Amino acid sequence: MDEETKGRKIYILPNMLTTMGAFCGFYSIISAINQDFTVAAIAIIVASVFDFLDGRVARLTGTCSEFGKQYDSLCDLISFGMAPAILAYLWVLHPYGRYGWLAAFGYVATTALRLSRFNIQEECKESSNYFTGLPCPAAAGMISVSVLFLNFAEVSYNTDLMILILMYLLAYFMVSNHKYLSFKHPETTKSRNFQFMVCIVLIFVLLATVPQVTLFFVGLVYVLSAPAYALYKKVFRKVSKISKKKWIIFLPGGFSVRLFVIKTLEKNTIFIIIILIIIKV
Repeated sequence: MDEETKGRKIYILPNMLTTMGAFCGFYSIISAINQDFTVAAIAIIVASVFDFLDGRVARLTGTCSEFGKQYDSLCDLISFGMAPAILAYLWVLHPYGRYGWLAAFGYVATTALRLSRFNIQEECKESSNYFTGLPCPAAAGMISVSVLFLNFAEVSYNTDLMILILMYLLAYFMVSNHKYLSFKHPETTKSRNFQFMVCIVLIFVLLATVPQVTLFFVGLVYVLSAPAYALYKKVFRKVSKISKKKWIIFLPGGFSVRLFVIKTLEKNTIFIIIILIIIKV
């Protein structure tokens, strides 16, 4: 069977899982319209589980196809674009009027752009170890766990403003060039030692203790991991050499000025940073 014929085939199992994900996303929209925001948030989280399973099952069973990829993207736009945007708008953003629904629309638009870029990168066979930009299931999950966490913690002060800022940040992260760790190809077939299994059980127990809190912080760490690493590389890894030269200038009153020179190298350009430290002798 040639690749073109295989790409046109429709495989039932992975596409049924994709359909279940779309169902959860649609159910989330209905729940949000009915003001049942907790159920709406949980439905989006369940949709992300189905999104992980459909791709995993397709790869394990050799049933990947072009139809499945395009169908998955359309369903993802419902579950991780429309559903979280409507949830956020109906929950706290509607008092902002135009600014509220524009934030929701911007989130949906960037989700569509993120999915389109992902499909192109898949065609170019980009490395699967990292995602370029925040994956839309993670962005939608962050909105969902934020709803669960803020309701659980009974936070009412500036909740609408926090969600508004969160929507814009997630929209930016999805279309950014930040590299996020991919879990598309976990080594589930590789043998592990007993201690590894114990760690998995402990992590599961920890997450299940107070899921409204633990899932929120896990999501927050993942969302901020890529920009934090990019900032680390930009600020700290540019420092290629610290000069051992030091000048000391003595001032009246028993003070001295110590000058240190730090040389940073970026794109064949040397920048000199002079640090002044004034201390009393």
